[in-house]
Order: sequence, then structure tokens, then C-alpha cells
Amino acid sequence: MIPVPGFEGRRVAVFGLGRSGITAARALQAGGAVPVLWDDGVSGRMQAEAEGFIVEDLTRADWSGFAALILSPGAPLTHPRPHWTVERAHAAGVPVIGDIELFARALDALPQGQRPRVVAITGTNGKSTTTALIGWVLKSAGLTVHIGGNIGIGVLALPAPTPDAVYVIEVSSYQLDLTTSFAPDVAILTNISPDHLDRHGGMEGYVAAKQRIFQAQGSEALALVGVDEGWGQGIANDLRGQGQHVETVSTSAAAEGYLAMPGQLSLKGQPVADLSAARSLPGRHNAQNAAFAYAAARALGVSHEAAVEGLLTFPGLAHRMEAVGRLGSIRFINDSKGTNADAARQALASYPSVFWIAGGKAKEGGIDSLRDLFPHVAKAYLIGEAADAFSVTLADTPHIVAHTMERAVELAAADAAKAGGEQVVLLSPACASFDQFPDFEVRGEAFRAAVLALGAKPEPAA
Repeated sequence: MIPVPGFEGRRVAVFGLGRSGITAARALQAGGAVPVLWDDGVSGRMQAEAEGFIVEDLTRADWSGFAALILSPGAPLTHPRPHWTVERAHAAGVPVIGDIELFARALDALPQGQRPRVVAITGTNGKSTTTALIGWVLKSAGLTVHIGGNIGIGVLALPAPTPDAVYVIEVSSYQLDLTTSFAPDVAILTNISPDHLDRHGGMEGYVAAKQRIFQAQGSEALALVGVDEGWGQGIANDLRGQGQHVETVSTSAAAEGYLAMPGQLSLKGQPVADLSAARSLPGRHNAQNAAFAYAAARALGVSHEAAVEGLLTFPGLAHRMEAVGRLGSIRFINDSKGTNADAARQALASYPSVFWIAGGKAKEGGIDSLRDLFPHVAKAYLIGEAADAFSVTLADTPHIVAHTMERAVELAAADAAKAGGEQVVLLSPACASFDQFPDFEVRGEAFRAAVLALGAKPEPAA
């Protein structure tokens, strides 16, 4: 745990008692604060009471007595409208922050020579793989590394700071909206495409939230920006105009920075690494992830040789282009983390032909933007709420409404076997999971279970 100082003896409201909320309460208490907890759900309040926390109905509380409101990233800060706790806090002049800001303040309170280094990653897609990949490369090089945030362990539940440590933190746009002083030594924006627009009031608000990862960086810090989209290029230009140290990553044209192509990574036209032997980094998007990881590692003092070795030995991230099994000549790929069309595009573009399992709780635009990749689809198997709408979009592309994961896997495997030769069955839903599963991890595990139930052999580690 990372104790959070600065609120000694003061009451701090904590709303939302999921992973980040209850962890924030523990960290605040460890730092001497008096956290006051509330959640709309009974189970969260019961857990807090069982741990001995003060649980108080914040609808009836005297907000003038709070030093801050620690808001769950799941509660809206501004859109579609501010959460009621935010309105109460603003009316009382109480600052509204989140767990990433508490983490930043905890590190800022340390003497200069005692502070660990921080790598932070955000983006619409690729941030989890990039986070895991950077952690792997740094650990392989012998550094003390703690990985968490929006992936795995809540940031304040990570081990207490030591001078030799590096924190590799995934941060969401919701978390960034609740920060003011977060200043990573290396900040990474992988890419930007429309997502979560309802929570940010449109694309402008979403882009502004992502850009906040760079807001407090000093001139010695490194900003790594994906510039395949105009939004990223605009951010890179803005940062350079402010005098920040910026390096860019592109998968198409990168004379000024890193060029990430399938199997190859170069910098300003000079080869950096041959990634063709990296089994867990297929496709253009993974080459981009590798570029971010390499640049971050080098910025932290890792040698070129150690950084490349780390890339080549990365075992992959669960639920992101994860090879889960093989049945004869058929490979089954779990990309359950592909929760929007842009993520699914990266997966579909990685293979010339796939038997594609898609569907779930659709996001705005559905799969309309993927029409140019439908020739890659030998046949699609549609599940969940989006099945009928996706069926209309697919039109003449071979497909069937399978409804459930188990049925989709069974049908896809049978059709792949009939096709003969090397084939790929790909789960890349292009949807949220919340219609049939509590999260993408459970959906991915359901896919894995269905594949293994057919008698497929688990893929060996890379």
C-alpha cells in the first residue's frame, strides 16, 4: 500500500467503493486522514463497515467539513451531468480528485532523492498491452517494477515507494479527468479514436482528458505520442510548442520519430529492432506498442540490447490477441479486450482470413467502420445484443447469429475444419461485454473454456 499524506486529521469523502475507492480509503487512513465512505450499493458499504471505516450517508453530510472528495472513476464528473456528489462538493468548495491524483501527491511528498520513477500509459486502444509490455521489458532488464492502475492492481494498493522502483501505470480518461499534479517521467498516449463520448461531452472533451497525462510534466520528462490520427499529431505539436520533450510513433510515416511496421521497428529511418521473432506481438498495432515500450525503456536507462530482448520474449497479455489453443491446424485467438470497432480493426487486419466471433453490447457506430475489412472474414458468428444489428451491417458477408459464446465457438471451429489448412478463429467482439458477461475478462475466459472443451490443446508460452 502507498500511504497518502496531506490530509492528517481531516475528513475526506470517498464515493464509490469498488477497487479504486476502497483502496483509496485504506491509503488515506494509512496517511492519517479520516476517510468517510459511501456507496449506492449495500455490499460496498458492508465491506467498508467490516473494515472499520466510517460509513456515512453523503446525501445528508455537512460538506463544509470535507477536505476533498475522492470520486470513483465510474461516476461522471461532468457529463452527461455531474454526479450528485460532485455537485455537493462544488457547492461547498471541496476539490474533487481521484486515486491517480492521490498517488501523485504521495510521491510528491517524498524527498527528491527518494522518489521512484513513473511511466504512465493512456489511449483508446493498446494501453493495456503497452503497459504489460513495458513492465515486462523493465523487469527483464533487472529493474524493480510495480504495474497497476487501470490494469490489474489499483495504483494505491501497489507496494510502498522505494528510490529504485519504477511504477508502470495504466490510466483511463476518467482517471485523468480527476488529476491536477500527476507528472510521469514518461507519459504515453498510444492513439485516440472516438470512445466514451457520453462521459466527456463529445470528442473535444475526450481528447482533452487524454492530453491531461502530459499536463504536469517537466521539461526533463518524456512525452511519447502516437500520431496516426490527427488528434495525436495535434497534441504532439501543442506539447512541442510548450517546450516539452516529445517523441512520436507512427505506423505509416514517421520521418521525425519511430516507424512501427509489422515485424520491424525503426527510428528516423534507421533500423532499431527486428520483431519478426516476437510471437506475441503480431500486426501493425503491436509494432506500435513495441515502439512505445522500447522508447520508454531507453528513457529509463535500459540498454538497447536488453530492451530488444524484452520485446522478443514478451509472453503476451491475456485477452488481447492471446493464442489460447490449437485444434489440428486451427488456431483460436482471444481478443476479448477488443471492446470497440477500432480495437477489432487491429485484430482483423492482423490475419488475411478469419472465422470471426463478434457482438455484445454495441458501441456507437457498431461495426460500420470495419466494412473495408469484411473481405478478411471467412464467416462471422454473432453473439449478444448486437447480433441482429451486426447481421444487417455484414449483409452479404457470410455470417450466422449464434447468440451464445459456446455455440459461436462450436460453429466457427466446425467451419474452419471444413475449410482445411491453417485457419484462425478470432474472438474480437467490437463490443462491450455487459449484456452477457460482467467484464471482458470473464468473456475471454468463456471463450477459452469453450475452445478447450472442443479438445483444443493450449498454446505453449511464447
